[in-house]
Amino acid sequence: MRIGELAERAGTTTRALRYYEELGLLPARRAGNGYRAYDEEDLRLLRQIRLLQDFGFGLEETRPFVECLRAGHPEGDSCPASLEVYRRKLAELDDCIARLQDVRAQVAGQFERAVRARDELAAEEVRPPRCEWEE
Repeated sequence: MRIGELAERAGTTTRALRYYEELGLLPARRAGNGYRAYDEEDLRLLRQIRLLQDFGFGLEETRPFVECLRAGHPEGDSCPASLEVYRRKLAELDDCIARLQDVRAQVAGQFERAVRARDELAAEEVRPPRCEWEE
């Protein structure tokens, strides 16, 4: 298939495919007429790249998965290098989640403080004035 068809089937652009080719993620094969030629295996590589990008992986992080598929493995994540990328990404996500939980706790604390302050102010506003002889 030609580049336009591959881009359409992969849900991307021809520009992106050329960029993947520059990075060495997508093989650059030419047909006899000089046009780029792709097959179903290239589509499979692209789907793996796009899935990982949807998960937040950078293009360079997809390389071990692509290489694993190119080596003939049925899944791009069955090779040791791919598993290591997963480990690093999970650690990165765990760190991000922990930081977000800290920020959430701080925002919740500020919110609770603000609500208490508002309630205290509202209670003072509705309190009738006290006379000196009242206790």
